[in-house]
Order: sequence, then C-alpha cells, then structure tokens
Amino acid sequence: MSEIKPNQYDGEFAALQHQREMESLSRSPFVETVVGTAASGADKLGLPISGLIRWALKGGQTPLETIVEQIESSATAAIARHEKRLDGHDKELREFREALQSQGAQTAYRAAVFHGMRTFDPAKHMRLGTLTINCIYVDDLVPESLDEMMRATVELAEHDINVLGSIYKMQIHLFLPQEVQKEYRWRIDAIRSLWEQYWDNQAFSNYQGVHGQAFNSSCARLQSVGLIASIGTKTILRGPTMHDYELLPEGKNFYERLQEIAVK
Repeated sequence: MSEIKPNQYDGEFAALQHQREMESLSRSPFVETVVGTAASGADKLGLPISGLIRWALKGGQTPLETIVEQIESSATAAIARHEKRLDGHDKELREFREALQSQGAQTAYRAAVFHGMRTFDPAKHMRLGTLTINCIYVDDLVPESLDEMMRATVELAEHDINVLGSIYKMQIHLFLPQEVQKEYRWRIDAIRSLWEQYWDNQAFSNYQGVHGQAFNSSCARLQSVGLIASIGTKTILRGPTMHDYELLPEGKNFYERLQEIAVK
C-alpha cells in the first residue's frame, strides 16, 4: 500500500499565498479572530504577558505571529480549494462563507492557535490550518471532538500520519453500512485477515531493525490519541509488531479531515 507523501500541499501554499485576501472576505476570519484575542488567550493559558511575552510582541515577526501566519497560510489554501470546488454552486458557496464567520468557526480558529503554540514545527501548523477549515466545511465543530483532533495534529509525526494512511486504506471499506451491521467478531476476523495480507504484500526489509521500531512507535502514538486500537496479540507473528490494530471512527474522521477525502 502506498504511503501519503509528506507536505503534499506545499506547492499549493506557495501558489495560493497571494490569494490570502479573498473577494468574499475583507480580511481572513482567522486573522481577525486571533489578532483580536491573542492577548486574552495568553492570559487564559497563564502566560506571563507582562514579562517575556510582552517583550517578544515588541518585535515585528514574533513567534506567535509566525504561528498564526503559518496556520493561516494553509487555512487560506484550504478555503481556496473549497471555493473552487463550489464554483457554480451559489447556495453552497454562500453557506460555506457564512460558516467561516460563524461562532463555531471563531472558536475553532482560537483553538488552532492555542494548539499551535505547543509546537514550533511549521508542517504541524500547516496541518492545523487545513484541519480547521475542513472541519468547518463539513460542520464537524463539536468542541470535544475538535480539540482531540487538534491535539493529535500537533502530537503526531509525519511517519505516524503515513502509517495511519496505510491502515485507513486497508480498513476503510469496513465502514460501509453493510459491513458495520455485521457482528463484531466477524469484523475482528476480517481485520486480522487484512493484516496478514498487508504483511504478505510488504517488503519485510522495510520493517526490520530501526524501521520496524519506527512502525511500532507510530502505532503506539496513534493508539495513545485514540485513532486506532489493538485487537490483541497475533497468533502468528508477521511484521515488526505483535499486535493487529483496528481503525477507529475517530481515526477515520481525523485522516479524512487532513486529506479532504470526505469533502471532494
């Protein structure tokens, strides 16, 4: 199974940078929300705004401003992709633009920045922007769910996302209505069979030694953020891990939000 290439939207970010001021919005709703609440947000986080943070804010390109800029860059690119997709569908396009200004969206923008402050990795900031807009697009803004997805966005490495992508492609058909209705024991048997086929089709040399440990580490992180779950120890050891894993609904939704699979 092929893996998702890292930073697949980089070219689009660069090409769409000049579109950051869109016709429908006098200024990005992301920036309007965050700039107006950055100081109060810092207070809520218990940051010493009167000390080092205030000193940092005196310079032009501050760390916080850089985070906002990186998240907004990918958010703007995601908005442009959705607007292009909705071109000619006036009603849906209007509803999307209204959703970008909704209270739920405002909360999501703030949450993205607060989670973004936990990492200095630009790629993770880019993911946050894409995730935020895609969640707004499909109206997936339940605070608890959104918070968990954003937490996973900043805690997972690129290799973790690739592993999740492989598991997603392996098991996505098990979320079809006719499959979900089957007994759970049948689902477990099907998942075990899928993993056997997966390892039979992989070049085992790619999963030996350090590479095998990297696979195990990714599965451990994916399980720790609630995206996959172990279905128990294998009876026959295949691959670098003693466990087979089930893709959870949260993992399905998270991967689709990052890749825009569900909104194409």
